[in-house]
Amino acid sequence: MQVETSAFPAFYGLRGIGLQDIYLDNSATTRVCDQAVKRMVQVMTVSYGNPSSLHQKGIEAEDEMDRARRAVADRLGCMEREIVFTSGGTEANNLALFGGAAAKKRAGKRIVVTQLEHSSVYETSDALERQGFEVVRLVPGPDGKIPTGSIYEAVNQDTILVSMMLVNNETGAIQPVEQMQKAVKKAGAPALIHCDAVQAFGKMPCRPAALGVDLMTISSHKIHGPKGAGALYIRKGARILPRQYGGSQEQGIRPGTEGVPAIAGFGAAVEALGDVTQHATQASKLWDALYKAAEAMPGVRINSPEDALPYVFNLSVEGVRSETMLHFLAQKGIYVSSGSACSKGALSRPLTAMGLSRKTVDSALRVSFSRFNRMEHVEALVEGIEEGIARLRK
Repeated sequence: MQVETSAFPAFYGLRGIGLQDIYLDNSATTRVCDQAVKRMVQVMTVSYGNPSSLHQKGIEAEDEMDRARRAVADRLGCMEREIVFTSGGTEANNLALFGGAAAKKRAGKRIVVTQLEHSSVYETSDALERQGFEVVRLVPGPDGKIPTGSIYEAVNQDTILVSMMLVNNETGAIQPVEQMQKAVKKAGAPALIHCDAVQAFGKMPCRPAALGVDLMTISSHKIHGPKGAGALYIRKGARILPRQYGGSQEQGIRPGTEGVPAIAGFGAAVEALGDVTQHATQASKLWDALYKAAEAMPGVRINSPEDALPYVFNLSVEGVRSETMLHFLAQKGIYVSSGSACSKGALSRPLTAMGLSRKTVDSALRVSFSRFNRMEHVEALVEGIEEGIARLRK
């Protein structure tokens, strides 16, 4: 197949056709797009004022903040004042859970999360449990999804907070987030509903109102924006308490001088997203091709459900530890991961919760696409895995 090398960045390239690396770890982070880089340079060198300052440079910086907030709000289908910028997804998740629990603590003690959550939600729920809250952790089925019935069983009149990610960061399994609001209403609970949409935002429609959530977390560096920026959607009328103090920025919910360059880059990355449905169609072709190839490989288990978000694919190569295969592929310039980047190589909690054996979990690889990946990247990955199996399997 003839590849036009100027059509996509060298970072997503192919050896042998003038490009360098094949990057398939986009759930961990992404290459910053040209639009975001350009906007950040503009802010750092021209519109570099403090957005709280009253002079022209401050006004320019505030304008950049407003533009970014407008871009994020338009993409979520919400009001600009419902967006609070943070330093990233982890801070936004912490703010949602700690701030939500603090605001609701007089109304009850039960908090419902899932065993699939990112560590910034899961470990925060552990901390809340140590503070005296009752935490219920929902268990996924073998397909990596939370059974709808368990949500209704867990939510009662004492429930003050429910948190569920929209897309699992290791398997791509799409969770029944819209059922949370129904369960809360049925139980007559005073609960705030939070959704970690970090892996979903920019890859599928993410409308808080349509999902029935009060709080939603998104992140910049998963959508080709810079690290150091994220946002928490807070529905108008929903109340959470701040976690830090010292200024009126971000409506006093997240005080401190804003990181305008990163936020502006975040906004530019959102503006550059384009048609997420069209990009998902392209990603589905890559996902399907990898699925068929993995099915044909002896001793390979597919851990993602067939209806997963087509940007995340999880498989296990029996007989080869994930770290070993990961480094073998990296030597060929093919970059995947062994799970969540935040786990630092620890055994995957989501895969373990799905009931997979330790050997299967220990040999798992996560492949994650972006809109810049092409079929040739999948072909090179498949060739690399097949060679790895032949050389590394015991």
